[in-house]
Amino acid sequence: MHNFDLKNKSAIVTGGAQGFGLDIAKRFIKSGSKVSIWDIDETELKKASNNINSKNLRFDVVDVSNFTQVKNAVEKIAENNNVDILVNSAGITGPTAELWNYTIEDWLKIIEINLHGTFYCCKAVIPHMIKNNYGRIVNIASVSGKDGNANASAYSSSKAGVIGLTKSLGKELALNNIAVNAVTPAGANTRILDQMSNEHVQRMLSKVPKGRFLEVHELTSMVCWLSSEENSFSTAAVFDISGGRSTY
Repeated sequence: MHNFDLKNKSAIVTGGAQGFGLDIAKRFIKSGSKVSIWDIDETELKKASNNINSKNLRFDVVDVSNFTQVKNAVEKIAENNNVDILVNSAGITGPTAELWNYTIEDWLKIIEINLHGTFYCCKAVIPHMIKNNYGRIVNIASVSGKDGNANASAYSSSKAGVIGLTKSLGKELALNNIAVNAVTPAGANTRILDQMSNEHVQRMLSKVPKGRFLEVHELTSMVCWLSSEENSFSTAAVFDISGGRSTY
């Protein structure tokens, strides 16, 4: 497994208590970075902290859909460290249902966490990156943001929004040595699948030419490269990791 050089870097990983976020945090620390993991679940954060067991890890209970909490957490970190890397991994799928049967409350919650949460974190972090003339932002979108998934209109819409945000923001920051990219994974064997019906999960799997779900470490490797100084030219881009499901 390739070793990435993230020495002397400081990262924030949202949704870092489990799934993609936790694996990314582990790999960042092994690559030399200081990492702050954010999650709304303090119990899971403590488990993750004990699991990683590193002096270079801190955790903060942060609801990414609350801008005040996000801004305060960023300012607290920035008192002692630069914010070099931001990985927006926090997200929920919500219920699987036809659009006309979606409750307005469920729709708004998914958009607020997945799309607005990404916006809030970027808004709070970017001024610090501009000040330091350096930054790497990776937004975890989804192949559903490209293709759309039936019975997941809110989730698909939120991830399409993250893709659009990434493309716009990357262009805005192109001259500031700040790279902003998105990754679009297909389904992976993480706890997020527990939020979906078995029928929906099997429908997702049937669309992947490789015939299997994504392994978490495969996405982590891509995120690590995008978060490193080696990525000096790719920005405002969308990197597919869907086992052949999407080819654009």
